[in-house]
Amino acid sequence: MWLFIVSDSLTFSALLMGYAYLRASNVWPTPFPFYPSIVFSSVMTFCLLSSSLTMVFAVSASSRRDLAAARKWILGTIFFGVAFLVLHLIEWNHLITEGLRPFSLPAHWVSTFTTTDGKLPSPLFGATFFTITGLHMFHVATGAVYLGVIATRIKKLKHEDVEISGLYWHFVDLVWMFVFPLIYILSVDVGGHLGK
Repeated sequence: MWLFIVSDSLTFSALLMGYAYLRASNVWPTPFPFYPSIVFSSVMTFCLLSSSLTMVFAVSASSRRDLAAARKWILGTIFFGVAFLVLHLIEWNHLITEGLRPFSLPAHWVSTFTTTDGKLPSPLFGATFFTITGLHMFHVATGAVYLGVIATRIKKLKHEDVEISGLYWHFVDLVWMFVFPLIYILSVDVGGHLGK
């Protein structure tokens, strides 16, 4: 599991560093036109943080061999993970409906914003946004399925199996703690000063 986490850490690090580099370059629109609902994305973050807490309780219950409680906490973790996925899909639907695509920007973004050097903005935001958040959603979905298997087979498993699933889940949550500020918080235009 550690090898997988290290390799996935490198993948997400490369994607996030690429995003940060592009965002700092003159191809990124200023001010940045992607204004996500900070409340909506904060609720998504709350779901993942809550899922991390329930996973801690699941691992603790498993270590005491309280399998009923461990299953209950794992199901709570799955609930919060699925809630995160549903909220993310709602967000994606909204952005796609607005016209954002992996390699194109909505027309009203292109007509409204220019880059720091006066050119039209690059469509790279869509590509980076959908790649990073899509890969993260894939990991959350995989983790939820994995936890579902753990919950149904908990009586046959060792505590280490629950602990390893918790390790994976916490990794997925930790990745979000980098995605959330970089893509969401830094995109909020506070008082109209973004990009100045």
